[in-house]
Amino acid sequence: MSEKEESYDHVEGGIRSSPESTNADVLGEKGGWQASVADAHLANIGEHEATVRTALRAYPYAALWSLTVSMSIIMEGYDTNLIGNFYGYPAFAKQFGSFDSATNSFQVSGSWQLALGCGPTAGALVGATINGYLIQKFGFRPVFMGALILMNAFVFIDFFGKNVQLQTVGQVLCGLPWGVFATIGPSYASELCPMAFRPYLTAYTNMCFAIGQFISSGVLQSLISRPDEWSYRIPYAIQWLWPTPLMVAAFFMPESPWWLVRNGRYDAAERSVQRLMAKTEQPNAKSVVAMMIHTNNIEKDITEGHSYLDCFKGTDLRRTEISCVIFAGQVLAGSSFAYSATYFFEQAGLNSSNAYKLGLGGTAIAFVGTIISWGLMRVLGRRTIYLWGMAGMSLCLFIIGFLTLANGSGGTVWAQSALCIIWLFFFSLSAGPIGWAIPAEVSSSRLRSKTVCLARNSYYIVQIIANVIEPYMINPTEWAWKGKTGFFWFVTAFFTFVWAFFRLPETKDRTYEELDLMFIAKVPTRKFKNFKVNAYDESTILTERVEDVQ
Repeated sequence: MSEKEESYDHVEGGIRSSPESTNADVLGEKGGWQASVADAHLANIGEHEATVRTALRAYPYAALWSLTVSMSIIMEGYDTNLIGNFYGYPAFAKQFGSFDSATNSFQVSGSWQLALGCGPTAGALVGATINGYLIQKFGFRPVFMGALILMNAFVFIDFFGKNVQLQTVGQVLCGLPWGVFATIGPSYASELCPMAFRPYLTAYTNMCFAIGQFISSGVLQSLISRPDEWSYRIPYAIQWLWPTPLMVAAFFMPESPWWLVRNGRYDAAERSVQRLMAKTEQPNAKSVVAMMIHTNNIEKDITEGHSYLDCFKGTDLRRTEISCVIFAGQVLAGSSFAYSATYFFEQAGLNSSNAYKLGLGGTAIAFVGTIISWGLMRVLGRRTIYLWGMAGMSLCLFIIGFLTLANGSGGTVWAQSALCIIWLFFFSLSAGPIGWAIPAEVSSSRLRSKTVCLARNSYYIVQIIANVIEPYMINPTEWAWKGKTGFFWFVTAFFTFVWAFFRLPETKDRTYEELDLMFIAKVPTRKFKNFKVNAYDESTILTERVEDVQ
């Protein structure tokens, strides 16, 4: 049998299952609520038949709530862009730095750049880790509301902080809710949205990050000529525009139906699904919940656990690896160097005004690139886009480093700056949005929140390492590599490309239960795209491993 013809079927009960193995049997029953495998099968068929347009008509409120909750990530994108660009911001450097005679300007020292850069990332790492436990116990809604309250409070520290020490403390504390937002956004979207538009709503989180950076770049550009402390306090104050309206929205947000199913609250899960649907579709809510129960039962047959340790056991180890490397790949692709490149532009020889204009244009490119990626994902899938994007970013980084050998003429500086913008376009097409979408897709539903938290933490850990070395590579008072920094990130980006070629599977047009069965069957990476699996066929029981068929 050829690769395209390989397939496996699965019957409920085929993997150490209970007697619930026919379409007539009751799948889930709680009190007066019950559904059958036939109901689940009906919902699965509907998932595959739905187009983006029909799915949006059927689930308009799923899209609306996903968009709303993911908007919290705007705050992380906004503030991380502030700190990365404040180093080259005259008023900020004067207040929190010292005069450097070599450059005849005020510079924030490399050690404090390190603290300010790593502080929020360390806080976010802690926040994301705790979030995995909090969501499991309390659900998405109360955790989201609590994080918004903390965000409102912690902004005061940066706003009123008069020295670099207080600035660092404020950044660390703000990082705690950022870690929550960054992991709730894609997880919540993946659990609310049907398969047809799920990747667009999980990838939308990257757009929110880009929107935050675009807003901050515009704010910085408008205030760069202001000589007093309000030039950086106003950007901090703008952060209060997000939490309060989002808190009001969070009060009304529906709980994830997947979370309710995992906690045995089937009736509540059906009501939650109905809140996501158009009125004409609400009678189908029970079938959708039945499909969730069916998927949950498949995963429970493999493992009853739902701790962080379970993410590294059995078939979940492969899923965790993919999630973590994909998210960390956003940093390994060179984002610390090329994404917020205003400081590099200045050190390469551009004046502050031109550097910030380029930074503003770059964030606009990121916004457009994410929109284009939505259309490409529908046609090409995730794997192809990621590979081509990582290859393009690797090439840009190599050329940036090579151009530095031309002794930094004016034309070279502008060429390097243009390559950073091109790199940003590749990033926004590939590693940016796909880095958010893949972890929420490949993780099992029972371990989704924890897998996404681990994936985001892998990003934060690599980001901390990048934040340690990047200031030293760029800062003129330290190593002063300037554009040669591109060589370093070229190596990490290239190795990420090699990993993706051998390890990143295609998840396009797959439901969660189908992905569960394919990972259980240990389908090879490059066979994912054309592999056939039927989660409801009673004629064949899924084996533990894919065997080559001659």
